[in-house]
Amino acid sequence: MSSKDGPLSASSARAFCDLFPAVYLRFHRRDGKARELPAASRAVLQHLSVAGPLRIGELARHLDRAQSVVSEIVSHLEKDGLLERFRDTRDGRVALTWLTEQGLALLANDREVLAVDQVERAMSHMRAADRHALLRGMQALLEADSLPAPTRSRPKVSKLSKKRKDEP
Repeated sequence: MSSKDGPLSASSARAFCDLFPAVYLRFHRRDGKARELPAASRAVLQHLSVAGPLRIGELARHLDRAQSVVSEIVSHLEKDGLLERFRDTRDGRVALTWLTEQGLALLANDREVLAVDQVERAMSHMRAADRHALLRGMQALLEADSLPAPTRSRPKVSKLSKKRKDEP
């Protein structure tokens, strides 16, 4: 694998990889069990956040679970204020399930890997230029990874004419 700056790019990559675990260990969230949802409940919330409002039967099919199981999970999440059911405006006989504001907030909070308050505290001790450089650098790293990989010229291979067993 070739890099734009050769050894300099490789040493930068190594330095980043050495620092990353320390940053993660210092700033990752430590909420404990209190914030954890059962996996099945989390799956329902996450799926709805992507798919949009669904009927219980549709949700059960998407999750490959029995409708009765999904209905029970939805009932619990509804009691907890994370989901709500409402009538479909196109067909009043149909009830759709969707996330409440509290459910959306829980998912947004659940997606956060780092403790924002700890990062904010540390960043408050940094110079503004260093904060901007850090953010620019991380964004540049993500953008660089989304660029198409450099094309490599493939070595020319001479084709040997081989007879297959079924050929005369």
